[in-house]
Amino acid sequence: MRKPIIVANWKMYKTRVEAEQFCEEIRPLLAGQDKVDAAICAPALQLDILKAKLQNTGIGVGAQNMYPAAEGAFTGEISPRMLQDMGIDYVIIGHSERREIFKEDNELIKAKVKSAYEYGLCPILCVGERLEQREAGETVEVCAGQLLSALEDLTAEEVEQMIVAYEPIWAIGTGKVATAQDAEDTIKALRQAIADKYGAATAEKVRIQYGGSVKPENVKELMAQPNIDGALVGGASLKPESFAKLVRYQEA
Repeated sequence: MRKPIIVANWKMYKTRVEAEQFCEEIRPLLAGQDKVDAAICAPALQLDILKAKLQNTGIGVGAQNMYPAAEGAFTGEISPRMLQDMGIDYVIIGHSERREIFKEDNELIKAKVKSAYEYGLCPILCVGERLEQREAGETVEVCAGQLLSALEDLTAEEVEQMIVAYEPIWAIGTGKVATAQDAEDTIKALRQAIADKYGAATAEKVRIQYGGSVKPENVKELMAQPNIDGALVGGASLKPESFAKLVRYQEA
């Protein structure tokens, strides 16, 4: 059975002082919680604080991006080797903001995913469609295309360990959210795409999240769907009380 995983994506928020305060407040709120995996993906400048302050809490720490090369003349970038050296657990790859704003294409994202595994990082691979693609009935085609491109060079064992996050672009930070059934239908199709390439046994082990305006008020309905294994959460993860409610959704 797949263990649910709730991941905070802080995006470009929080100073170091604010990150430290969040950690102090979240520790007691999630103490003893072991039914759901939890992780926080923070700006690179805050990762050392999270690693220090969240030790022995069971809360994982993730980066929001990385460059695929281990080192080199890539000014402003962060490498998987650096993240490995810090003991980072996860790295978000292919978020729509990286694809849309920074023009990252499928080839770069594929290289990042492969490199993450080489340095012991668990990739959280994001896929999602624009509103016009959804309205044209292209959701599954677009999302499965992004997914299968990123999986191209991976073994079945690597695929089993990864996390996929379905994030419809039109629902990120907009207040709009796909219905639980819409999210389930797309995620079920993504799981089938994995099964077609790697077999049903592998597909059944992959954890697939939903992301896009997830909040304490709607997380339980989303998590009740058989193929939704978690959430990648933006704005609602910035306050300790809200993030704790998301992780403890089964207790609500």
